[in-house]
Amino acid sequence: MTNNAVIRRGLVLAGTVGIAGLLGAGVASAHVTANVLGSEPQQGGYGAITFRVPNEEENAATVKVEIDFKPEYAISSVRYQPIPGWTAEVTKTPLPAPVKNGKGLDVTEAVTKIVFTAQPGTKIGPGETQYQDFGITAGSLPAVDELVLPAIQTYDNGAVVAWDQVQAAGAEEPEHPAPTVSLAAASASGDSHHAKTAAAQAAAEESASTDDTARWLGGAGLAVGALGLGVGAGAVLRSRKASK
Repeated sequence: MTNNAVIRRGLVLAGTVGIAGLLGAGVASAHVTANVLGSEPQQGGYGAITFRVPNEEENAATVKVEIDFKPEYAISSVRYQPIPGWTAEVTKTPLPAPVKNGKGLDVTEAVTKIVFTAQPGTKIGPGETQYQDFGITAGSLPAVDELVLPAIQTYDNGAVVAWDQVQAAGAEEPEHPAPTVSLAAASASGDSHHAKTAAAQAAAEESASTDDTARWLGGAGLAVGALGLGVGAGAVLRSRKASK
C-alpha cells in the first residue's frame, strides 16, 4: 500500500471516529450525567465523581445545580472541586437512627445534598452548546451496586428540571433519568482514597528525608575531605621546613 493510500485511509477513519464521537456526545449531553474516570469506585471506599451539566433551554441559563444523596447511603464525607464563579454548600443531616455505612460502621449524620450556585456574571449559557463539570469526592461509599444521585437544575428564568427518574430493568431510558454511578465490590486489600493519599504523602516525605540526609552526609564528607587535605598540606610544609 502506498503512503498516499495509507494517509487517505487514516483520514477517512479519523473522520468516521470524529462523527461518531460528536453523535455520542450529543446523546450523552442531553441530560445531567455522573461520570467516573478510571476504575469503578469500590463499596466502602472513596470515589471521585464528575457531574456534567448541559444547558437545554434556548432562552435561559443554568444558575444552580443540586445533587441529592440518599440518607440510607450514610455517606459522611463529600468534598468538591472549586470552580471560579460558583459557590458550593454541603448539607449534612442527623439521621433518626444510626445507619451502617459501606465499612459497616454506624453513621449518625450523613451528607444529604450539595448545591452549586452561580455568582453574578456566571452561568451555563443558553442553548445546547455549553455545559459545566462539577467534581466531587465522596465516601465511605455504601454497599450497593449502583449509586443513584438525583440532580435538580435551576434556570435563571425560574424553570426547574428534576433529573430523578430511575430506569427500570429492561425498560427504555426515562425522560429525566437520575445520574448513576456503578460501584465495584470491596476488595480484600481494603484500598481507599485516604489510604492512597497517606501512602503517597509518606513516600514523598520519606523521599525528601532521604534526600536531605544524603545531602547532609555529602556535605559532611566534603568538609572532612577538605580538612584532611589541609592537614596533609600542613604536614608536607612542616616536613620541608625541617629538612631545610
